[in-house]
Amino acid sequence: MPNPEESLSQLGLVFPEAPASHRRVWRVGQLVGEVRNHIEREYADVWVEGEVSNYRPAPSGHVYFTLKDGDAQLPVVLFRRQAMLLRFRLEDGLQILVRGRVSVYEQRGQMQLVAEFVEPVGAGSLQIAFEQLKARLHKEGLFAADRKQPLPAFPHCIGIITSPTGAVIRDFLNVAGRRHLTLHVQLYPSAVQGEAAALEIAAGIAFFNQARTVDVIVVARGGGSLEDLAPFNSELLARAISNSQLPVVSAVGHETDFTIADFVADLRAPTPSAAAELLTEAQHKVEERLEQLHRRLSHACRYLLMRAQERFARLSAPAAFARMRNALARRQQRVDELQYQLDAAWHRQSRSMTERLQKLEARLLRQDVSHLMRTVRERLAALDGRMGRAQESLLQRGRARHASAEGRLQTLSPLAVLNRGYALVFDEAGVLVREATAAPDGGLITTRFAHSTLTSRVLERKSPPNKS
Repeated sequence: MPNPEESLSQLGLVFPEAPASHRRVWRVGQLVGEVRNHIEREYADVWVEGEVSNYRPAPSGHVYFTLKDGDAQLPVVLFRRQAMLLRFRLEDGLQILVRGRVSVYEQRGQMQLVAEFVEPVGAGSLQIAFEQLKARLHKEGLFAADRKQPLPAFPHCIGIITSPTGAVIRDFLNVAGRRHLTLHVQLYPSAVQGEAAALEIAAGIAFFNQARTVDVIVVARGGGSLEDLAPFNSELLARAISNSQLPVVSAVGHETDFTIADFVADLRAPTPSAAAELLTEAQHKVEERLEQLHRRLSHACRYLLMRAQERFARLSAPAAFARMRNALARRQQRVDELQYQLDAAWHRQSRSMTERLQKLEARLLRQDVSHLMRTVRERLAALDGRMGRAQESLLQRGRARHASAEGRLQTLSPLAVLNRGYALVFDEAGVLVREATAAPDGGLITTRFAHSTLTSRVLERKSPPNKS
């Protein structure tokens, strides 16, 4: 293998060898730090244009990306403080212009650009921020027509959020007062320009939603540049309009101006004066219709009066008096009929009142103590009579039952049989003798008659003759 020093000698390039005592040996950190200090001094403020790639936002808030063109690429870091000041969102493929200082990241020995200011090339940052926010909110559905609320046709009170000293509120009140005299307008004073404007307008929307004293909210300001209209292109205000439970009308700028608030609002008015006209349109149409009807009624009345005057002029005095007499007679007849109806009604009312009075007197008598006592005594007397009659009836029925039972008893009694000539015979033991053979010879027998008894001795028993 050829010696490199010999090859260089053949080419005429000879490098004298430095003595070992004059060599300076660098530590890696020292060399990188020295280079970083040199680069930062030489390139402390540079402008670099290129295309964004490898965009990487960090959780800390820092932003890292690569700036490239067709020849080279340069790492860029945008620290959190500067990133918060961006008015647009960085994304891959965006052509930008970066101002900052060149430095070296010592841990990797890599050159990088520490950005202090970033702006897009071509369109302004506000325009890009507008387009980016518009696309994102449109994707979320905040511009959808089905989520927009209908405006009240006849609002009683309108809440407007604008500057209290500008021409906008004067124009709005002038148009609203001219077209709707009874309309009430509540003003929520707010800045319409500057960094705090979006927050104040959102606070006004929240106030009206909580107070519930208005039917619709109008967000209004005059025209201006894109920088002037920046508060109405903020995401904070767009979300506040979207979350409003009351309808919101956006009346920002001139007819050619469009803001994010216009797309999110339930209605976009070209100007504040146009917003007042749109909100009072139904009332104004009603008033115009009433005015038209009033004119037509006036014309019709004048026409009828003219026709009546013409007919009156053609009428003769006798005929007019005859019609007046007939009309008067009909009126008198009507009066008589009404008088009859009144008398009949009076009699019916009087009769009804009399009946009611009698009923009340009867109720009053029923409540009187003496009357009650008399009624009780009468009821007691009636009950006593009924009880006596019932007792007498019970006694009579008892006597009748006793007599009937006594008759039946007499009929069934053996004594009744004895009264008819029959007799009962008993032996010495008191046993009834039913057959002659039952009496012993020489024994004593007792014969019971109806009212007396007879004792005898049996001497001879004879059988009854045979009838055959």
